[in-house]
Amino acid sequence: MSGEAPVPPAVLWAQRKEDVFLTFSIESKNPTIKIEKDSVYFKGVNESDKKVHEVTIMLYDAVIPETSAFVNKGRCIEMVLRKEKKDASYWPSLTKDKKKPHYLKVDFNKWKDEDDEEDNENGGGNSNDIEEMLRSMVGGGGDKADKPSFDDLETDSDDENLPDLE
Repeated sequence: MSGEAPVPPAVLWAQRKEDVFLTFSIESKNPTIKIEKDSVYFKGVNESDKKVHEVTIMLYDAVIPETSAFVNKGRCIEMVLRKEKKDASYWPSLTKDKKKPHYLKVDFNKWKDEDDEEDNENGGGNSNDIEEMLRSMVGGGGDKADKPSFDDLETDSDDENLPDLE
């Protein structure tokens, strides 16, 4: 590692009525992550270029650190922050700062507008279980009953012997 000053990693964010999603776009095996009531701290070494990335994000409103969680997916670190005010409206931004930091971008893959979320609540399918949400992010969600059974398939034609080449 060189004596360069740490730079912030690219951070994607999205939110729901009760949760804030953060994705730190960095390959870091053992990052230091601290989730506080009003901030998130991240420090890690990028595996590809060995540069140190560090950032403290002062959040727009309070979160509950005890029920918030993160998972290291190898190429990125995904985080779910539980908002303290459950009935509050959507945050206008991730931070209280009026100026948007250059490293912060909206995660449109996870983003839902307030109107869309209200439709989901009326139609069901909305889970408030953070552990279930993290399992689905890692790929461990779902029961064995959900997986298809391939036992009833006939043998494949690829299993037949091929004639000798002349």
